[in-house]
Amino acid sequence: MHGTETIPAKHARDGALDLLKWLALLSMVLDHLRYVGLSLDGLYVPGRLAFPWFCLAIAANLHRVKDAPVTGQWRYLGWLLLFSVISEVPYRLFIDDADTLNVLPTLALGLLVARGWQQKALVDRGLALIALVLGVVFSTQLMFGIFGVLLPLAMLLVFSRPWYFGVLPGLVCVAANQWQILLNSGSTVALTGLAACLIAPLAGVVLLRHAQNVSPPAMRRWAYALYPVHFLLLLLVRQIIA
Repeated sequence: MHGTETIPAKHARDGALDLLKWLALLSMVLDHLRYVGLSLDGLYVPGRLAFPWFCLAIAANLHRVKDAPVTGQWRYLGWLLLFSVISEVPYRLFIDDADTLNVLPTLALGLLVARGWQQKALVDRGLALIALVLGVVFSTQLMFGIFGVLLPLAMLLVFSRPWYFGVLPGLVCVAANQWQILLNSGSTVALTGLAACLIAPLAGVVLLRHAQNVSPPAMRRWAYALYPVHFLLLLLVRQIIA
């Protein structure tokens, strides 16, 4: 069972990939429901699936179009950067004590690093190096830090290696999620969250392999708007509850 054989590199709509994105979005919303003012700490666990699955979606997209013209990938980066800016105010309105940027800058840098590894062009390698340096220098300001920037690359590597290499991005995901704090906490939620981080990448790869025949609604460019909008909607819920 090898990644390149089980996840076809095709340009037709990939239902499994759309399903992965919807599940990642659902996991993110569940995670953020913890901040609406109710006692929902247990949602931290399914929330740990969101970021690695978004990173896996980036890696899967890169893998599927690795030999295609790069125009679409520049658009992909452009949308990430645009909504990085648009989402920052709703993010900080909802997360009162936010000490990092929203997650989209991390994903944008991760896309550049993974793209630079995949492509040999000087411009791609140069941008990847710049992204890597930015990830290191601003690690504390980025959500999930430098390990979050490296996670899309770790996911991409799984596609050309045996399935058990899914453990590698699992370890990177654990490192991106402040594992020391979670481990020291010792609570059931924290330890289960760590386990979710570890298995999330492999679970995502299994989903991409076995859900090829599903046909969920296609997640297109409009989906970028769901990120800032969901913060505003949850903020409204919190105001109503309060």
